[in-house]
Amino acid sequence: MWLTAPNINCTHGFSTRWGGVSKAPFNELNLGGSDDNQNLILENRKIALQKLNYSLNELSNLKQVHGTQVCLAKASTQQEGDALVTNQKGVVLAVSIADCYPILFYDEKNKVIGAAHCGWRGTLGRLAKKTILKMLELGSDITEIKVAIGQGISQKNFEVGQEVIEQFKNANFPEYCWKNRNIDLIACIKFVLLETGLSEKNMWSMNRCTFEDDFFSYRQDKGLTGRMWAVIGL
Repeated sequence: MWLTAPNINCTHGFSTRWGGVSKAPFNELNLGGSDDNQNLILENRKIALQKLNYSLNELSNLKQVHGTQVCLAKASTQQEGDALVTNQKGVVLAVSIADCYPILFYDEKNKVIGAAHCGWRGTLGRLAKKTILKMLELGSDITEIKVAIGQGISQKNFEVGQEVIEQFKNANFPEYCWKNRNIDLIACIKFVLLETGLSEKNMWSMNRCTFEDDFFSYRQDKGLTGRMWAVIGL
């Protein structure tokens, strides 16, 4: 149900598609979207959070818009944006994914956390950097932040239009971030993180593709699919 990162020493996880109650094509642990039965999605959310000893009352999540807005998390509240940060206990941050990359941020010393949803638009807009800057406003220290990048669409499976490649070029991303018209979003995200001054030794990536059987993939399933979560709490 939950996969974890070795460099984050607090309650967190990246969900797989297994362990829930939804039926095909949303089987099993679908945590979002509008096509599945909403009662089943709610039950899946309860099941998933309980595995981490959290409840829906502690959940802070987002109406995600593929932008670069970073929100201060509020328990039991949905806000519009694509990243959340907090230094408060009793709130669990959640971002939803089905090909885009989830990123979790953890400053153990200063007790600040973050979660971001990075597709190509968010990556291009340097959402990961903006999330870290918001964490610094809450008292975090760049030398203390650990970052975990979860499952997302691999370079092999992520072909885009040439106009998207041109946008990355114009935004000064290095050319090793793509090959022909296939973008390596992990390389792009790591480049953005390095721009902030984050040490590469503080980064970890799952390096798993959402086309794998354990995950939901919006692209592979042509839009009719479930959603996974990445969550973190102090």
